Amino acid sequence: MTLTTGAPHEPVRGWRRVPEELSARVPAEQRGPGRGRDDVRLLVSRGTAVAHHAFRELPGLLRAGDVLVVNTSPTLAAAVDGRIGHARVVVHFSTRGDDGRWAVELRDPDGAGTSRAREGGPAGARVRLPGGVRLTLEEPLARDGGRLWWARVSPGGVVPGMLREYGRPIRYSYTERDQPLSVYQTVFALPSADGAGSAEMPSAARPFTSALVTELVSRGVLFAPVTLHTGVASAEVHEPPYPERFAVSEASALLIGAVRAGGGRVIAVGTTAVRAVESAADADGVVRARAGWTDLVVTPARGVRVVDGLLTGLHEPEASHLLMLEAVAGRAAVRRGYDEALRALYLWHEFGDLHLVLPGEEH
Repeated sequence: MTLTTGAPHEPVRGWRRVPEELSARVPAEQRGPGRGRDDVRLLVSRGTAVAHHAFRELPGLLRAGDVLVVNTSPTLAAAVDGRIGHARVVVHFSTRGDDGRWAVELRDPDGAGTSRAREGGPAGARVRLPGGVRLTLEEPLARDGGRLWWARVSPGGVVPGMLREYGRPIRYSYTERDQPLSVYQTVFALPSADGAGSAEMPSAARPFTSALVTELVSRGVLFAPVTLHTGVASAEVHEPPYPERFAVSEASALLIGAVRAGGGRVIAVGTTAVRAVESAADADGVVRARAGWTDLVVTPARGVRVVDGLLTGLHEPEASHLLMLEAVAGRAAVRRGYDEALRALYLWHEFGDLHLVLPGEEH
């Protein structure tokens, strides 16, 4: 099974680089005594108008009848140490295919607890993993790239169980230290019966706490759960997302439709939620219950059919996620927001600050 992306990646050009010191190196709750997950900042864009808030102020920024679309995918301990011959490698488990194979990324350990890019393949290479599990690389995931490969697991090898016992969350070099898996789980995460999950955290939902969700519900804000299991992102070259498994239930589809009919706003929590709900939308914007694979890449040319607003982290200038933001808000609004985030020293990446993009006109 070879999968290709739904659209070519066109990097956003002309954006200012993000200074290294603006990378969030530890979670918010580890930055000082008495801090919680929701101790992050929230930049709010309404068209090209921007405002600064604390994330805890989110309930006051939404309206009764709005619906937040949230991703329930749990984060996996998707990084495992292995060997090819005598060489040490780090294996990132990305996506389980319909045929039982796994899409994996092989990386070289860098000696600092993280890893660096490694040439993919070759076909036939065998990787020894803990617990007696063996992988055999078979073919690249995409016809035009070799970073991710489909790999066959040795008979009897159970990947979810191996990850639970020997795996750790994927960590990138801008973070300060390893973190337990619980740090990478969101309040919305639900276990999957088959052990499926996301290789990387749906991080826009990380600052939500049970108390904040309770306050939102008490103010009349609705929640529509969807599922999209994210694969391993390209930390070096910012490729567009590969096809990923998603599911939108009948209940969530009906709720989103009712909110739209009643004049409420559909606000996605994270780019994964956008991808899921837009993949379930017909050309006329009606969301249907759907499940399977999506290769949708949301760009300004394609536009959005359902989503009115987006709560998301701050992304690198090369990231394809910025094209999704432009599809929701327009290029001028996104550029204005990012210029302000840089000026005000917001923090980037999965442990960083948040950006709420709302429609420009308030009714």
